[in-house]
Amino acid sequence: MRSLLRVAVVGMFLAAVWPARGVGQATDPASGTWELNVRKSTYSPGPAPKSQTRTYEWSGDSVKYTAKGVDAEGKPVLIQYAAKFDGKDYPMTGNPDSDMIALKRVDSSTVESTQKKAGKTVITSTRTVSRDGKVLTVKSKGTNAKGETINNVAVFDKK
Repeated sequence: MRSLLRVAVVGMFLAAVWPARGVGQATDPASGTWELNVRKSTYSPGPAPKSQTRTYEWSGDSVKYTAKGVDAEGKPVLIQYAAKFDGKDYPMTGNPDSDMIALKRVDSSTVESTQKKAGKTVITSTRTVSRDGKVLTVKSKGTNAKGETINNVAVFDKK
C-alpha cells in the first residue's frame, strides 16, 4: 500500500512539473545555433550582412536570443534579448532598428515577432523552422533606422 502511495505522489509531482518544461527547449525547433546562409538570403534594400550566427537558448519559459556577426560595412554586430512568447514587449539591445520585441508562437515551428523603436512598431517578422529542423527562415518587413522600407528573407542553416 505504501509503495502504491509513493508512486501516486511521485506521479502527481511529475504531472505538475513536466508541463512547465514543455514550453521551452524540448518543444522549440529553433533551439540551438544557426548560421546565416548569405547566398540563399535576400535583403532589400540591402546589402546583406557579411555573416551572422544566432543562438536561441532557454531559461525557464523565456528564450534568450543572441546574434553575433559582421554587418555589410564590416562592423561587428551583437544583438540580444530575453523574451517570453506572450505578445508583451521585451527590451532588445544592439539593434539600430529597434529597442523592443514582442513574440507570439503561431504553431510548433513558427513564431511571429513585432519590433518597436520608441514605442512605435517598425518591423514585423515571421520565423519558421523547416520540417526536417535544418533550416530557419526569417521573413521581415518594415522600416529600418534610416527610414528605408525593408523586405528581407534571411535563411539560416543549423550548426
